[in-house]
Amino acid sequence: MKYNRCGKSGLLLPQISLGLWHNFGSVDNFENGENIVKTAFDKGITHFDLANNYGPVPGSAETNFGTILKNNFKGNLRDEIVISTKAGYTMWDGPYGDWGSRKYLLSSLDQSLKRMNLEYVDIFYSHRFDPETPLEETMMALDHAVRSGKALYAGISNYNPEQTREAIEILKRLGTPCLIHQVKYSMFVRTPEEGLLDVLEEKGVGCIAFSPLAQGLLTDKYLKGIPENSRASNPNGHLQLEEVSEEKIKKVIALNEIAQQSSQSLAQMALAWLLNDNRITSVLVGASSVSQLNNNIESLKNLEFSPVELEMIEGILY
Repeated sequence: MKYNRCGKSGLLLPQISLGLWHNFGSVDNFENGENIVKTAFDKGITHFDLANNYGPVPGSAETNFGTILKNNFKGNLRDEIVISTKAGYTMWDGPYGDWGSRKYLLSSLDQSLKRMNLEYVDIFYSHRFDPETPLEETMMALDHAVRSGKALYAGISNYNPEQTREAIEILKRLGTPCLIHQVKYSMFVRTPEEGLLDVLEEKGVGCIAFSPLAQGLLTDKYLKGIPENSRASNPNGHLQLEEVSEEKIKKVIALNEIAQQSSQSLAQMALAWLLNDNRITSVLVGASSVSQLNNNIESLKNLEFSPVELEMIEGILY
């Protein structure tokens, strides 16, 4: 595993991190999730990413991860891993369980720490920008989380370039630098290239990409239609059937041909394509099996693209 410096901070993150958005909730097989986490660590993946509402049911991914930590990461092993969590989406009923108020963020962090049986998380994120709450209040909550010792670093997620710039500047004034921005980014979702990556580079903030495989579209799963047990066929999943369009499948098939020419799977090429940009600190992969995780890690063996290959990929995507 290679580790990249996160922006201009002292923190190194693995090029591939494990996200627990899917496959680690109360509806999933616990032993399978535990084996994925253990394998990830053995392969050098030291960063595990969660959020308060990950499940389903909301909160259950953190609860399960806490049990995995208790079973496998005792003693000093906690000091060998980076754990992140977030708050910003709906977590509980009533006016205090959503968005970006100080009340919600700090209450949620306390709940997350209890579920995982931790004294602190390494990174605490504002999961999304709140248009109804002053940004200063949201950033002051992140600053307080760090100063209280319940988080070591502050991060933001799903903020646009202008919101990101302002958030970074507020946190700098408060004395708690913004460590990282977590954003949806893949071959099929290119919005971070519309100013966000430039802001992060200018300000020395790291970037971690989630959904790098477009919820499984950028794999060989959909080359021949929608298979059973795929995310598109799962009513609890975030990939909708209408997103698997004929046009998208044509692009997937063409991209897969390029991947095969370089002896990669499509998923491996899609991950390598993101990591080819030095502004990307890490990519967050989800995994439903140990074999799928191992396949994703294999992408690190070939991160190089020729100018011709990059031009061919752009020709397919546009």
